[in-house]
Amino acid sequence: MSNRAIIHTDNAPKAIGTYSQAVKIGNTVYLSGQIPLDPTSMEKVEGGFEAQVVRVFENLSAVCEASGGNLNQIAKLNIFLTDLSNFATVNDVMSRYFEQPYPARAAIGVNELPKGVEVEMDGVLVID
Repeated sequence: MSNRAIIHTDNAPKAIGTYSQAVKIGNTVYLSGQIPLDPTSMEKVEGGFEAQVVRVFENLSAVCEASGGNLNQIAKLNIFLTDLSNFATVNDVMSRYFEQPYPARAAIGVNELPKGVEVEMDGVLVID
């Protein structure tokens, strides 16, 4: 496909498997899942669950910017949590990063996430 571009930034964790940070087709960007890894050390951030959520939004933001967009252009956000009781914290941190109208969103409880983290997010970005 001639309008397909692979998005990469050093400001987010490098892909640790057979995937790209994001794929842009036309004005739509498909964001791979981001977990709370520091992009420099590739280690899980310290500081508890809230710090993990902040790092995930920072990582997503970096990939959005590398694609020519920003977080507020996310049309659909998927949030994967190992403990759904942490959802209030996700909402609190999300309100710092997004403006209304908010994206469509799903919160999915999962048993386990890569590297023992408690949160992962992916999404679809549409650049205006």
